[in-house]
Amino acid sequence: MKALAGKPSYPPLSPFRAGIAGACPRCGKGTLFDGYLTVAEVCKSCGLSFDFADAGDGAAWFVMLISGAAAVAAALFVEFHWQPSYWVHAAVALAFAVILPLLLLRPVKGILLCQQYHVAAEEGRLSR
Repeated sequence: MKALAGKPSYPPLSPFRAGIAGACPRCGKGTLFDGYLTVAEVCKSCGLSFDFADAGDGAAWFVMLISGAAAVAAALFVEFHWQPSYWVHAAVALAFAVILPLLLLRPVKGILLCQQYHVAAEEGRLSR
């Protein structure tokens, strides 16, 4: 990689791949998260500040939409194919209402944060 004016250049990364991996959107080597959903302050590999990172409730809405649709589809599938007792429906609903969102929330938040970096998203402003 060539360096321009003393600054290292980084290859373009896919926001989708970096987000799924929870990697830094600039270098792809550092981590985006400090905890389960806590965004790190800076990348430990390239020093990128993650001050720009603000996914808000976007990740939660996407995950809720996806897991809710999957839960309804699973409940209907189980009912129409086997017609089990209520405890089986409760177990299926629990899996789709709790476990699936926990699995999806971090990667979806990572994708949204990496996409923000990729398109240089900023807070909206009114200009005069």
